[in-house]
Amino acid sequence: MLSKTHNGVPFRPLTACVRYQMRPALSPTSLLRQRNHSARAFSAQPVLRSQETPQQADSARRFTYHAAASFSAKYKVFDPTSHVFHFNPYNRIQTQKKRPKSKRPASGQDAFFISRVGDTNAVAFGIADGVGGWEDSGVDPADFSHSFCDYMASAAYEHKHDGGELALTARSLMQRGYDDVCRDGSIHAGGSTASIGIASEDGKLEVANLGDSGFVHLRLNAVHSYSEPQTHAFNTPYQLSIVPASMLARAAAFGGAQLCDYPKDADVTQHSLKHGDILVFASDGVWDNLFNQDVLRIASRVMIGLGAWKASEGGIVVADNLKPYTQAEDSTQRPLTLQSAMAVEIAGAAKLASTNQRVDGPFAKEVQKYYPQENWRGGKVDDICCVVVIVSEDGKLEAVRSKL
Repeated sequence: MLSKTHNGVPFRPLTACVRYQMRPALSPTSLLRQRNHSARAFSAQPVLRSQETPQQADSARRFTYHAAASFSAKYKVFDPTSHVFHFNPYNRIQTQKKRPKSKRPASGQDAFFISRVGDTNAVAFGIADGVGGWEDSGVDPADFSHSFCDYMASAAYEHKHDGGELALTARSLMQRGYDDVCRDGSIHAGGSTASIGIASEDGKLEVANLGDSGFVHLRLNAVHSYSEPQTHAFNTPYQLSIVPASMLARAAAFGGAQLCDYPKDADVTQHSLKHGDILVFASDGVWDNLFNQDVLRIASRVMIGLGAWKASEGGIVVADNLKPYTQAEDSTQRPLTLQSAMAVEIAGAAKLASTNQRVDGPFAKEVQKYYPQENWRGGKVDDICCVVVIVSEDGKLEAVRSKL
């Protein structure tokens, strides 16, 4: 993320100093296609006919979420085989509440988390982008963003709804993580944007979005919904912050101000999910270089190429059984899944676009709109991070067969 201050935007030419090969010798997509060559059953109807009332049908539906993440630090070579995280929903082993720096993913100032919510099949996930402007004050922005995500993952994992705690919401989880960061004596200053989602077992998604990280919700080869960035001014997003008292005093003395927003300022939205939906949460390293339609094209290519989506006369239909694509085979090699292949493709495309000086991305379009004299062209080099979630409705294949 570029420096985010009230005192102007540091526009300067960025050189392409990242080497990235989009695909290894055999891409994740092609490997998955080889694995899933057998014929699959498809449902041409997005909603099954049923004698149940809508309330009964909703109460009986159960959803599973298959998640993965991919990332690349600014000015670093992107490695599709190692810069990927595979979430195992069946892992009951709790990780450290706060990881040491040596255990952090190689995502620079961007951070992410994916966690079960207590003992349920609900999943919490999110992105945090450390505010790069803090580097000018000698602060590592990654300390805030990575610790923030670690604390949220721990809070979600330890949540006990049956034990008297209130239901976990996206905003309350953001608040828990922010409170823990503020109490962390090793973090004296810093800031971050945040985009947090909680997907429940009944197919409901709640999102709390603060700043210019964000998400898109894809359904049947279309952008179903997406978040709008929250900004105070151009390139100045809403941000959670820890501001030292001495810095606040200096700002007050010279008539300035330090940005400090709170979880209560986040936009909260509710969404209903369906079998085959795709959620993409990402930092501005993705959204400054790829338009929503770019992400849709990548997702569509992967889904159709592997067979999880299929074109028909009535449009795109979803495979009734997504398990062959979303669950890794038992292997000594790194797991390869639909969600990890898609995350790698999106992160890789954003990486390429960030160093392409010939094609204007979303950030360049915004600069040209507000600061035409700057003559900004191409992408914007930045840390890149995305989380991809594939939505699967349990028992859908059996429900379809029972209707035949």
